[in-house]
Amino acid sequence: MTGSEWFGATPGGLNRYFTDLYRALVRQPGMTVTAAAFGTADDASAGSWGPTGGSTLHRARTALLARAELAPGTVLDRHFCLYGPLARTTTTKLPLVVHFHGPWAQESAMAGESSRAVRAKYLFERLRYRGADRFIVLSGHFRDVLERDYHVPADRISIIAPGVDLDRFRVAPLDAAAPTRTVLCVRRLERRMGIDVLLRAWPRVTAAHPDARLVVVGTGTAEAELRAEAAGLAGTVEFTGRVGDDELTDLYAAAAVSVVPTVALEGFGLIALESLAAGRAPIVTDCGGLPDAVRGLDPTLVVPAGEPDALAARLVAALDGTIPDPATCRAHARTFSWDIAAERHAALYRELR
Repeated sequence: MTGSEWFGATPGGLNRYFTDLYRALVRQPGMTVTAAAFGTADDASAGSWGPTGGSTLHRARTALLARAELAPGTVLDRHFCLYGPLARTTTTKLPLVVHFHGPWAQESAMAGESSRAVRAKYLFERLRYRGADRFIVLSGHFRDVLERDYHVPADRISIIAPGVDLDRFRVAPLDAAAPTRTVLCVRRLERRMGIDVLLRAWPRVTAAHPDARLVVVGTGTAEAELRAEAAGLAGTVEFTGRVGDDELTDLYAAAAVSVVPTVALEGFGLIALESLAAGRAPIVTDCGGLPDAVRGLDPTLVVPAGEPDALAARLVAALDGTIPDPATCRAHARTFSWDIAAERHAALYRELR
């Protein structure tokens, strides 16, 4: 397995997924699993290409030349197109699996990069995807993106839903005598994440619940402009920056509901599963694979992307008490198992060998 960074070094959805999948695969019988990414992992057996800093060119070259573990019989599972060696020994092409976590070029375009840079990233993605025997996506939405935008045949794409660590996130009961009015949003602070839509919706929430409080966890390139936009919201919005897992667990316990207001390029939304595991229902948009996380739980948890009025109305209803209770949320989270996901990965690897 080759990734971008270990979650312990750099928080984020892709890194959380890569780290947790590695841990689940290590538990699979009859497999020897090695993995490498930048930064230091919490697991002593996990490999590292070095620290997370440094130029992109240096990092890409370092990962490309890391070929020591590519013996015959190895399946290479690449999780980010920029990093990782070629799927070859000196004499043999190895089976290559590509995890498609999102369109890198399109994400860069939404972050405001130049058309030339976006085009270069797209061509690099296409180059690194050449020769892949199988692609893994987390949702039907990203399967469609791969088919439409990257011209990958449907029979080479497998959908394998992610899991959630039920030991890391535990349920805290809600205090019926003193109900909380806190809404928690855990996101990278990027334009496509819809935090600006949430901030536009927020005055309608506080009009109905003057004691409501919004806590936004995360960092990103749009942080300064989002903080500026929130400055006029009467002190009801708090930005915490990056937090550790223990503090995040406490924040879930203090919240009534979480919200994932993404407006573009959402492959699944692991944070929605983490909220459910912590016993807090996530209100999500109908963006990409986000509805998959709450499918079968409560269809009213899904609101139209980019519509502040609809988001505000659902948040008000949630603070009024119209929301699945903690036990129901936790039960739904249990249907997403890392062990099941790992078994499906192992079967795919064996098929390619």
